Amino acid sequence: MNLRLAQLQLETRRQFLRRAGQFSLGAIALQALGGPAAQGAAVTSNPLAPRRPPRPAKAKRVIYLHMSGGPPHLDLFDYKPELVKRDGQFAPDDFVKGKKFAFTTGTPRLMGTPRTFTQHGRAGIWMSDAIPHFQGIADELCVIKSMYSDQFNHAPAELLLFTGSPRQGRPSLGSWATYGLGSENENLPGFVVLISSGTQPSAGSAVWGTAFLPSVFQGVQCRSQGDPVLYVGDPPGMDRAMRRRTLDALQEVNAVQAAELGHPETLTRIAQYELAYRMQASVPEVMDIAREPADVLAAYGAKPGEASFANNCLLGRRLLEQGVRFVQLFDWGWDFHGTSPREDIRDGLTAKMARTDKPVAALIRDLKERGLLEDTLVVWGGEFGRTPFREGRTAASDILGRDHFPDAYSIFLAGAGVKHGTVYGETDELGFGVVRDKVHVHDLQATILHLLGFDHEALTYRFQGRDFRLTDVHGHVVKDILA
Repeated sequence: MNLRLAQLQLETRRQFLRRAGQFSLGAIALQALGGPAAQGAAVTSNPLAPRRPPRPAKAKRVIYLHMSGGPPHLDLFDYKPELVKRDGQFAPDDFVKGKKFAFTTGTPRLMGTPRTFTQHGRAGIWMSDAIPHFQGIADELCVIKSMYSDQFNHAPAELLLFTGSPRQGRPSLGSWATYGLGSENENLPGFVVLISSGTQPSAGSAVWGTAFLPSVFQGVQCRSQGDPVLYVGDPPGMDRAMRRRTLDALQEVNAVQAAELGHPETLTRIAQYELAYRMQASVPEVMDIAREPADVLAAYGAKPGEASFANNCLLGRRLLEQGVRFVQLFDWGWDFHGTSPREDIRDGLTAKMARTDKPVAALIRDLKERGLLEDTLVVWGGEFGRTPFREGRTAASDILGRDHFPDAYSIFLAGAGVKHGTVYGETDELGFGVVRDKVHVHDLQATILHLLGFDHEALTYRFQGRDFRLTDVHGHVVKDILA
């Protein structure tokens, strides 16, 4: 084996340029790359150390409640009386001509909502009978009825929403937030992910991954049943003292490699080992919802020992309370095509909302009572909405379902920095498109970062010779929803 060749293969470009001489062309080129990291600034020993945002921030933390599959917004928030009147008629040619849908071809028939809508709160927000608990917190919500996306299939739409690109390879929203802010609790990850309904989102773990950001900023997936984090406990035959000695030995080896090679992932590895060690003591306590009073458990509908969305909402509050910067909840089962009774926008939607709107309402009330809502941003929504017409494959069925629809849909925000009890945006009388105050997913991303104290155009990371950002070259802050 040629040891010199092996050493050269491990050498990074930066090491080569440094070795080429302090006043050589290599040194000049290195300095020209710009930025503190390129000029040899020391990297903090704890990449998750808390940092102040460059601008005044309304939100210190975020909990994003993602309803994976696309909730039927026309049966929840966006009431269309004209669509109800024209139920069963063929969709106007002008609305569908030249457009592609996931499972519908030809000219579909319009479908008015079978739900009953009433107005709630000071602003008279229209809400259906499927969301009785949301009705009770109407004055806390900022409902955006003018969202739109570029993607009509689940995985690309989720990737666009959470990473800014419909293709894999970009860091997630939570990773960007943690990269910019660090964590307020050195014993817990800065970014935690919880999944319910037994299925990961269609885009998989990429929606909480770091891509080219240091991997210490990726979301840590926790479980609401069993061990919170797999392998967080000591294996048989190893006690905590032995684990400490093992980590010390690993850290010495990694420190030598970091000094020799200067690879940022080596420092990340050291930080992750240390965080995992501290998590052994802190995570089991934080994740134990049995410590909550009976009235709190009842308000959420949470049951210790089970895996449920309600448990995850309560766990989310506990994590936020302990300084976790970004909590992301994924709940599968919102793909209301009408291919089975659980996908029917009548009884199926009632059952789905019964398991979700109560804990979300309880979460928002709980955060407010604890004084956390004023600096916590809550986001609820899916990756797109549902069509104003019946899904093509199930058009002749007794089950009512809708196809994927990216052109217009509804989400809501609550808490830090957003106007309460308000509606933003409007769709046309049949719900086919936005006619006022359009909000693209990049605009939503820019607004979330703004509330955290960042200019979305300035929060960047240099990779392969280019400065990348969450919103790519798009996005505008939606200033009219800001308090």
